[in-house]
Amino acid sequence: MQAIGLCRFSYPALGGFQVEHEDIEDRIAYLYEDSRLEERFQLLETVALPCLKAQTDPDFSLIIVIGDQFPKHHVKRLETLIEDLPQALLHKEPPRNQREVMKEILNEARINPAEPCLQFRYDDDDAVSVDFIEKLRRAVADSSALIGDNRTVAYDWNRGFVAEFGANGIAAVDMFRQFYVASLGMYIKGNCSQTIMNFAHEKIPRFMPAISFSDAAMWVRSHNGFNDSRQKKVKPILVTPLTAAQEKLFRDRFAIDADHVRRVFSGA
Repeated sequence: MQAIGLCRFSYPALGGFQVEHEDIEDRIAYLYEDSRLEERFQLLETVALPCLKAQTDPDFSLIIVIGDQFPKHHVKRLETLIEDLPQALLHKEPPRNQREVMKEILNEARINPAEPCLQFRYDDDDAVSVDFIEKLRRAVADSSALIGDNRTVAYDWNRGFVAEFGANGIAAVDMFRQFYVASLGMYIKGNCSQTIMNFAHEKIPRFMPAISFSDAAMWVRSHNGFNDSRQKKVKPILVTPLTAAQEKLFRDRFAIDADHVRRVFSGA
């Protein structure tokens, strides 16, 4: 069964942001500002990509959507980062309504629309466990009776970490949170044009059956200077530096290496 992931990398959509801008030019200037993009690339390199490259089931595709005005030198940098992730494909789009364009991209990516597929969203500063695709496929197989009666079914893994990354390494706290973007997958029946982008991630169980698993930690949610959802006043989440045992857990579960984080964020 085809599995498709969708990642928006500083794509200047019309809508889709909690931080508002006067016009699309202001949004593009904000998204492509040097210090912001530098942090996004650091998080992409150290947090988001390693776990995808280490998936125990490599049978998936990842569409990385960028704007058609994305600076050329940054396009090259992005291409270099995904050279060893053959599942990744860069897709350029002009500014458009974010939900409509993302739904269109996902449906066009289906090799055979008459066959069912799996879909997941992927933020460029988060991580999933290295067995996420494997677990998603197993969960779908284990719920065959349920998917037989429904066009769509959601699969959620609700345990993970909120973490901060920097030159000093990683600080984190373990969390229980249902229906985060990370480690949330969706089954779509054949000849159904709905996509995971039809739904706000935390509202997805309002619209379809949803199964939530409390397995071992399955995601890392990054808190950083440019989280769109954290630009307004929100309750702080306290994190503490990882112990040696937790650093090993991050390497084993998410392919996130604390020494790599320190090198990249310190510019070494």
